[in-house]
Amino acid sequence: MTASSLDRPYTPEFADHGLVTLAVSGSAATPCLVATGEIDCTTAPHLQGRLEQLLDAGARSLVIDLTGVTFLDSAGLCALATVHRLSGGQVRIRVLAATRSVIRPMQITGLWDLLGGERVEQPTF
Repeated sequence: MTASSLDRPYTPEFADHGLVTLAVSGSAATPCLVATGEIDCTTAPHLQGRLEQLLDAGARSLVIDLTGVTFLDSAGLCALATVHRLSGGQVRIRVLAATRSVIRPMQITGLWDLLGGERVEQPTF
């Protein structure tokens, strides 16, 4: 893999998996995955699989934007923990979240600090 291939921007990708949609933007080296909807036992494998693909593509820094997630259960937490473990500490991971339903489970399990959790205020319209 060449440095130029890592800097190549992703063509915006969007995948609808029923209760959750996943969109990727950025470059191979610095992708941002935006999840919207619910992350539970039926959708967490899609999230984990997509994050693993980004790691395999050479991500050096990864933003996981969960500001549009309304529900996060233990399967979602496990997917996030697995991606952290697979990164081997070689990839800077940041998680953005806006709601208590995402932030609190991550805080309770310690993933908030481990994954560089950042609270983001949702815009009000």
